[in-house]
Amino acid sequence: MASESQNWVLVVTARTPTNIAVIKYWGKRDEKLILPVNDSISVTLDPDHLCTTTTVAVSPSFDQDRMWLNGKEISLSGGRFQSCLREIRSRASDVEDKEKGIKISKEDWEKLHVHIASYNNFPTAAGLASSAAGFACFVFSLAKLMNVNEDQSKLSAIARQGSGSACRSLFGGFVKWIMGKDKNGSDSLAVQLADEEHWDDLVILVAVVSSRQKETSSTSGMRESVETSLLLQHRAKEVVPKRILQMEEAIKNRDFASFAQLTCADSNQFHAVCLDTSPPIFYMNDTSHKIISIVEKWNRSEGTPQVAYTFDAGPNAVLIARNRKVAALLLQRLLFYFPPNSDSDLNSYIHGDKSILQDAGLAGLKDVEALPPPPEIKDNIPSQKYRGDVSYFICTRPGRGPVYLSDESQALLNPETGLPK
Repeated sequence: MASESQNWVLVVTARTPTNIAVIKYWGKRDEKLILPVNDSISVTLDPDHLCTTTTVAVSPSFDQDRMWLNGKEISLSGGRFQSCLREIRSRASDVEDKEKGIKISKEDWEKLHVHIASYNNFPTAAGLASSAAGFACFVFSLAKLMNVNEDQSKLSAIARQGSGSACRSLFGGFVKWIMGKDKNGSDSLAVQLADEEHWDDLVILVAVVSSRQKETSSTSGMRESVETSLLLQHRAKEVVPKRILQMEEAIKNRDFASFAQLTCADSNQFHAVCLDTSPPIFYMNDTSHKIISIVEKWNRSEGTPQVAYTFDAGPNAVLIARNRKVAALLLQRLLFYFPPNSDSDLNSYIHGDKSILQDAGLAGLKDVEALPPPPEIKDNIPSQKYRGDVSYFICTRPGRGPVYLSDESQALLNPETGLPK
């Protein structure tokens, strides 16, 4: 290390989106390398609304690798963190920062320790793919810090070893995770099918039904499904390969009817696999089922799908509307059935792109109370309201991939000490 002083700290900050799978990944053929039993396809969500921000720092004064998640120090001793760190370190190159007089040679990286601080602007471990955004950001920011000269797909294969779906968060828009054939996992990586501009009519509403940590983690749930579910074997071999081709076609042609039909069917089959697991796994709850029913009734009454729904390993609904006008009508329906508690205000009930409230003609709680029942409800039976069953909604859209943040004020670590601000 050519720098005279041992006091320097080099810092990199990045922001990475989360993603939601429309053709699901569920089940590994190799637990250690995180190699899936089938391909999957996802939509990257706008990082302005759902993202992980990570700052990584290196300094000769650090005596061990350390990490903080959402302000709390966590252990880095887990195999997944270690795999990602090892893979990135082995690809590190020389780094020079002339302004700070810092020179780090390729060999130095083996001896230097890093500090990592990460922050999710949405609930962790609640079925909103926080680990996907987290590990993608972990790998992306460390790769920048250590001057790793690999393309995004190669980096995605490293992020995959942290969390499978993390590989899909290294791209914006529509992304495919190719399961690969090699035993070493070198060909199990993500590729972009289309960027976020390709189908920018789509609007995405997330109903956060519960931000509590889930009872069965995805990791143990998948293992149990692979061991006990015959439906999973059938799905991986017979169903998903055809759906992947159909979904690629639907995305390419912006064919919403096919996209919605495939998305809903694949979500339902994933949850059927969970029920087919022994013991059965329940990720959705009554509120999830009510939301499916609302969307199904509306889609059927229109004769063509207006909204697609998909649920990951948790009860939160991700609803994809064909355009903004439909999204406003969807929000009216959701607020009719799931109004906020009377002591909260509408502004704190809708996160993300709040302008959807104007499109839906909703300025306050009075407007929500005045919403008429959706026209597809027959027989004028008084509709039951489920106040309090949804914690909040997030309005977002397909978004861009990871970005570096050059503004030091956005860093989570102090550039002088390398400790959390």
